[in-house]
Amino acid sequence: MDSQLVKLAARRRSIYALGDNISQSPEEIFALVKETIKNSPTSFNSQTVRAVVLFNDASNKVWDIVEDALQKIAKSPEAFKKTQAKIATFRAGAGTILYLTDTTIVHQLENDFPTYAANFADWAEQGLGGAQQAVWTALAEQGIGASLQHYNPLIDDAIHEAFDLPREWQLRAEMPFGSIEAPAGAKDHLDDNQVFKLIK
Repeated sequence: MDSQLVKLAARRRSIYALGDNISQSPEEIFALVKETIKNSPTSFNSQTVRAVVLFNDASNKVWDIVEDALQKIAKSPEAFKKTQAKIATFRAGAGTILYLTDTTIVHQLENDFPTYAANFADWAEQGLGGAQQAVWTALAEQGIGASLQHYNPLIDDAIHEAFDLPREWQLRAEMPFGSIEAPAGAKDHLDDNQVFKLIK
């Protein structure tokens, strides 16, 4: 069975060799992210996903914050040099997407539907994961590379202050993106029998 979606999913890889040589404008990228997330599902149609798309100095600021935070906890100067090199690959991209969850909605749902209260935080994470996957795949379709990073909660306060974000928006991930300067390496998969089961 032929599927364009499966082909696009295979193109979506973690790209770490990023550049800023993309043909799309910030407005075009923003529209792509916005429309993709708007069409991604969330439980109870709660729409808990928030996204901030950053370019230029604003994008670089994210990685400055990450670098400063990691320097404070580095085990040694040598270890920090490796960390700096990794962060430089993110800073080299064209931009960064911050993914956040609006916890106000999560807490309101917990109050409104107490039977399911224990699930809403998990369901918000599922909605966020679906949105991230969709945006990542949409970027791949446009020939744009990306990866998903998680420096929260280490950088939460500094990110909220730098970009004047509502405190109710909980930072969950950072996605640097840009031109693909080198392809992703080979990807290993578990044996299908360990992962899938067909019951007829």
